[in-house]
Amino acid sequence: MRHHSFSAADDTADGSDSMHPTISEEIQDMVMSSDGEVAGLYHPPPHIAARIYRSTASRRKSSAASSRRNSMSSHHSSRSARSGHRGPQSAQIAQHLRRASIIESRKAKAADRNAHAEKVRLRAAMNKAAPRATSNSEERALAAQQARERYLAQVKANCAEEVKRSKRVAEEQREKRAAENVKLREDMEERHAEAERRKALLQQNQRRARTVSLPTVEEKKVTSYVWKPRNEDEAASTIQRAWQSRLRRLTIQEFLQLGLTVDSVQKTSFEDVGALLSQEKVLSCTAKMLRICDLRDREDDSVAEKADVRTFLSAFVLLGHPAQALSKEGEQEQDLINKAKELLLHFDHIIDTSPRPDRSTFTAQLAELSEAYSSFQAAFAAWKDHDSSYLVSNMLAQFVELDAIWQTVKDDRDGEVAADYKEGIQHNQTLVLVRLKRLAGPEKAMKMIKDAIRASRKARSKKKSAPDRKPRAVPNSQGEPSASVPLVSVEPIPTPAERLSPYLDGNTAPRQQLEASTLLPNNRYVTHELAINKEYKIDIQPRMDMRDTLIETVTNSMQQGLDAALGDIWIPAIAEMIHDKLLCLLTPGNSLHVLISEVLDPTMVANQVKSGTFSYDKFFTFMNTVLPKLCAPVRDQDVKDLAENPSQNPIRQLAKLYYVIELLLLDNMNFTLLRWAPTLIKESVGYEQRCFAKHLEGRFPDKTLRWWTNAMAKAHEDISRRTPEGTANPASRITPDKIYMNGLVDLAIATPDIQDADIPETLEIDTQRIIRIRSEVLRIITVSSILLTAKNLLRRDVRSLWKNESQRMWDLPFTSPPMAFVSIVESRYALPPTTKQQLSGTITRLLLDARDGQASHPVIKVLLKKLHAHVLARLAASSAEERIRTSTTASEVLGSSGMTEFVGRIGDIVQELGKVADVDREAHGKWYDEVATKVAHVAEQSS
Repeated sequence: MRHHSFSAADDTADGSDSMHPTISEEIQDMVMSSDGEVAGLYHPPPHIAARIYRSTASRRKSSAASSRRNSMSSHHSSRSARSGHRGPQSAQIAQHLRRASIIESRKAKAADRNAHAEKVRLRAAMNKAAPRATSNSEERALAAQQARERYLAQVKANCAEEVKRSKRVAEEQREKRAAENVKLREDMEERHAEAERRKALLQQNQRRARTVSLPTVEEKKVTSYVWKPRNEDEAASTIQRAWQSRLRRLTIQEFLQLGLTVDSVQKTSFEDVGALLSQEKVLSCTAKMLRICDLRDREDDSVAEKADVRTFLSAFVLLGHPAQALSKEGEQEQDLINKAKELLLHFDHIIDTSPRPDRSTFTAQLAELSEAYSSFQAAFAAWKDHDSSYLVSNMLAQFVELDAIWQTVKDDRDGEVAADYKEGIQHNQTLVLVRLKRLAGPEKAMKMIKDAIRASRKARSKKKSAPDRKPRAVPNSQGEPSASVPLVSVEPIPTPAERLSPYLDGNTAPRQQLEASTLLPNNRYVTHELAINKEYKIDIQPRMDMRDTLIETVTNSMQQGLDAALGDIWIPAIAEMIHDKLLCLLTPGNSLHVLISEVLDPTMVANQVKSGTFSYDKFFTFMNTVLPKLCAPVRDQDVKDLAENPSQNPIRQLAKLYYVIELLLLDNMNFTLLRWAPTLIKESVGYEQRCFAKHLEGRFPDKTLRWWTNAMAKAHEDISRRTPEGTANPASRITPDKIYMNGLVDLAIATPDIQDADIPETLEIDTQRIIRIRSEVLRIITVSSILLTAKNLLRRDVRSLWKNESQRMWDLPFTSPPMAFVSIVESRYALPPTTKQQLSGTITRLLLDARDGQASHPVIKVLLKKLHAHVLARLAASSAEERIRTSTTASEVLGSSGMTEFVGRIGDIVQELGKVADVDREAHGKWYDEVATKVAHVAEQSS
């Protein structure tokens, strides 16, 4: 019986692999751990064991059990079970074998897992060691980071809007509760007053009941109740309260006698209100009121008290004259007005209920007034700090502008311009300095002014260290002009500027084509620019950028001539051009001058070409020897490249040689201008008059006549629009200067599209300048429109300076996508989705106008009109005081218009147009007088 029970237990253990141990498994553990002591165990008979042990056939075997069933250990177990009749020793051996087989299977599984882990580790190491392309993952990580930042910015903007909305709702709820409390308190007070009145009325009408015991005489002896203090402290406190009540009543009566209310301030002019609030009587009475309302400590003649008094009185000015007190209507200004209104409402309520107030009610009113006053003080201080910072920067700009004007005119002695400006500049600088000291403090104001002037002068006087551009062939003895410089006279004689281009007198067709391909400006243009800018130098870099174009033009022209069998004409022509240009760089009698004259003699070169003995190699070798001795040090590299990198095509090599010689002539021209500038400036007027008369060829300047007529009509229209009918104002008189400035400003401050018929003959030499200024004006108003739109959408002050953003937008071409401009704004402030969409749509429309060169958008129209009026006001100023005033207020005017980032650029445009006007009227004054006379004569005939 015992042996059969062991067999049943073994079968059950083989077939079971459950997580929960069975009775047979517990028995097996006991057998395996009994160490051979099986004699003491009791095994039930088979028919009882069958009921106790679970059936293995009804339960599904796991994969581990099924795999174990086919193992060697299972065979051993079954064999041991079948041979269980042999005795206890065989059962023990079977159990040990099964245990060993389980351990071996687990070891095998562990070894398999370790092998798999090792394979995974090796594969990971190989993958890690192998080179990987991380660009995609890095790009995805960067894109994820950017998306996360955009999402956080959007969340931040949404949270800011939600917080703002919550604050607004809380503020409205607080105001609503305060109004309800005030209304409830007023109702309670009215009820208490009504109850007191009825009580007093009942006491007066109530009669004592009749009694028989008391005679009539006794009734007359009844006396009224008289209050007596219980001690001296109570009496003192009672007297003190009565005194304070009387003092409060007298102070309120004194304040009411001033008649200071919001209605009275609105009916009074702003200047009269300022004078009234500056009176000592008003200040002292207001200080007493603030002490009564517990808004100030008991201090007399203190600076803090005076500041608080002026702050409190500012509430009347803000509500009475908001347009004059505030420079703009922004969110901060509106909040300040609301706080001032709340403060004065509480203040008026205290004044109305102060004659006989209830103690608890009066205390509550004082608490509300104190809270409103604190809120107003904080808002006023924030507004004042923001506004004062803008005023300080604006006044610094005005002071620096005045100093720049003085630096410009101080060296003038002949026209006494410095004497006219000096007094006005000093007076305006004194006014600005006083205001600046009042706002920023004396020491800080002086330090800020010194730093600003030092930076401005350093920026104006800073000159980039340029390389040595002096030609080597120029003798040192000619460094300064002599007193006997040949001047420009009625009969044109060679001047230093004219000596730079002696090759302009050719008549042959090849020579004319080569002259048309030159990089050198004509003499009239050079003298005109020199008259406008005393330090003018020919800008070589734009001409160097034309290198390929010039070489291709000359090469094509020569190649066409050679293809047409005109080589005997073209080669001598270019040799003659090179001969003449090189001789311009040398002084007659110089050894190089003699050598070049002999070797490059035009007649000899022409004979060599005809006879077929002309050698390109010898010609280029000679030029490579001569040019290093003639060029400036800055051109050594160009000459070296010409010699070391020759072209296989001799025609192209000639074109490259022609280009290098042009650069040498430009350097020589700049050096000559540096030496002869004073003489050329002195004679520039006469030279321009002769050139202009030669250009007209006896014709009348019809385009100038049409331009002057249009300018005069517009000047009359402006005067009639600004001056009421029937009034005579000397300032509204139309003068030739005003007509000229109207025409010049209309010509320059406009969109880039300009026709040749719109430019008068007198200003044709400034055509490129006018086109450039028009392009700058279009870019100024376009970028200002974008910044102004962004500031309005973000509710920022239009006067705030976005310098970096404006510069980045200035550098972007108009062909850029709108999101490029939006991203610049977004780099400064987080944009909500709706704001970003609105800004992108506006920028798209603005860029469309800018690409077409139009001003059809409303914002661009307004800015262009304001810019036109500002430039005209500065240029048409007739007196020195008016010019100084318009210059010093430029920052304020342009800042309020939304162009505060371009004050400097607009100032440069005004200064350049002013110099153009001075030079033009001085040189062409005779023709302008003829045009004005003819226009006046036509007007008289038509009238």
